[in-house]
Amino acid sequence: MQTAVQHLTSLELEHGLAEVLESPRDDGRLETIVVRPESDKRLTPSTARLTVEGGVEGDRWVRDSYYKLSDGRSDPCCQVSLMNARFLRQIAGSDDAVCFAGDNLVVNFDLSAENLPPGSRLAIGECAVIEITDKPHTGCEHLARRYGEDARQFMNNARGKSLHLRGRYARVIAEGTVAVGDVVRKVGGDGDR
Repeated sequence: MQTAVQHLTSLELEHGLAEVLESPRDDGRLETIVVRPESDKRLTPSTARLTVEGGVEGDRWVRDSYYKLSDGRSDPCCQVSLMNARFLRQIAGSDDAVCFAGDNLVVNFDLSAENLPPGSRLAIGECAVIEITDKPHTGCEHLARRYGEDARQFMNNARGKSLHLRGRYARVIAEGTVAVGDVVRKVGGDGDR
C-alpha cells in the first residue's frame, strides 16, 4: 500500500483545524466510500449496501475485525468506520490517498463527542441508518506510516480524541444502499439530544 504524498507537521495540522471545525453538525454529505475486501486492498465504489449482518457489503469486517466477540465473531459495534472528510483530505494531501485510512464512509460531518455521543444515529441516503458506538478508534502504526507520525499524534491527543479526528465506529441499524453525494443527517437515537 502506498503512502500519502506529504506528511504534515503538527503545526500545519493545527493551522488546518479551523476548516475541520466548520464541518456540518446536522446535515452533511457522504464524500467517499471505501471497501476493504482484504488487508491492504481498497476499493472506492460510488455505491455500497449496508446490512445489519455484514456491515458494508464486500468489506472484510465480517470475517476479519480487530474487535471480536467472545465467540470469535466480529463485533458489530465496529461494523462501519467513519472519518471526517476535511481532516482526512488534509492529512492525505490528495484524493488518491484518502482511501489509505481504510474508513468505510468519509463524511463531511462533525464527528465530535459533543455532536455525536454514543447512541447517536445518522441516516445516510434514503434508507440506511447507523448508530455511533463507544468503541475507540485510534491511529495505528499503519496510519502513521501512510500519513505521518505527527498526524497520528495530533488525532490521538486529548483534543483530537474529543473531536474524533481519527473517526468513529458505528453499527448498522437500518439497511440500505448508500451513494457518494448522499446526505448524512442526524436522526432520533439514544444519543440524540
